[in-house]
Amino acid sequence: MPGKQRARALRRDATQAERRLWRHLRDRQMRGHKLRRQHPIGPYVVDFVCMEKRLVIELDGGHHACRADSDESRTRKLEAFGFRVLRFWNHEALNETDGVLRRILEILESEPG
Repeated sequence: MPGKQRARALRRDATQAERRLWRHLRDRQMRGHKLRRQHPIGPYVVDFVCMEKRLVIELDGGHHACRADSDESRTRKLEAFGFRVLRFWNHEALNETDGVLRRILEILESEPG
């Protein structure tokens, strides 16, 4: 499935953790930083991205524990495209939302980008 179609499907079928985080990231709520969700970058569709700051935010569910090598490879390739990658577990986004948001804002407000 091409990137745009896959991104639309992923937005429609967002996880509970993605929905919760998006409520706080959308509409420039992070001190004016524009974030997009389920956005294609190269061959990947990333969970969230701030294009201006070149920051990708990925939420990983339990199935990612078995895919650590694949996730690491994906991170390296996104970094090769010039992006910084932040990863959080779904349970962090659900149970420690404020801490996750503070970390995202800290990185957004740092220099690179």
